[in-house]
Amino acid sequence: MLTQERRQKILDLVLQNGSASVTELSEKFETSESTIRRDLVALSKLGKLNKVHGGATVLSQQFVNNEDNNEQKFLKNINEKSLIAKYAAQQINDDDFVFLDAGTTTYLMIDYLENCKATFVTNGIAHSKRLAQAGCKVFVIGGEVKESTDAIIGLVAATNLQKYNFSKAFIGTNGVSEKQGFTTPDTDEAMLKAVAIEKSFVAYVLADNTKFGKVSAVTFAPIDAACILCDRCDDEIIKERAVVKEVV
Repeated sequence: MLTQERRQKILDLVLQNGSASVTELSEKFETSESTIRRDLVALSKLGKLNKVHGGATVLSQQFVNNEDNNEQKFLKNINEKSLIAKYAAQQINDDDFVFLDAGTTTYLMIDYLENCKATFVTNGIAHSKRLAQAGCKVFVIGGEVKESTDAIIGLVAATNLQKYNFSKAFIGTNGVSEKQGFTTPDTDEAMLKAVAIEKSFVAYVLADNTKFGKVSAVTFAPIDAACILCDRCDDEIIKERAVVKEVV
């Protein structure tokens, strides 16, 4: 196989799978690992992929400029979200003062709170009702209501959050990338998420694997500002720069 043909096939495989290891590529193309490394370096210099330790990942990022409503979100990656939610709920102790962000994965966390004595503050309308039904002490912040996500957002809500000091915060995100950090399409929601992270001793961002490599309009925190709870992360650079917990 000619060098250019092999490199094109390597690129096609990485683009298809999102990442590939040197060992995997060496076996597939029946060539030495040193040759594969040279191929990856060459492709990286051409701006075709991202060369990382032990392999390569896709370079391109997907820009997300719209947001699904809650009904649509609940239909996507529900198994992965449930695993993340279960692990996240297990991080809450009875003496915690918790901010729970509006969102589908944070909502699923409530299913796994058993006899929880922690106190919660939330901007999720549905979240507050479920928490109260579960016997939890819960406060709802005031502000503008976003109908599509049942979230309370905006400057008033962010100002209300400023008076609290949380032991833990659990935040949803629309995108996670190494350069742009955690992003969301809505400026008002981004403002609230940023304040919640700033006012928390420990912050967790909950993200299933589809959120990696996606970028929305507004960054609310850099990737090293919170621990990322996910089902799977294939981006080695993010793993090097941030605290990442794969729960599967």
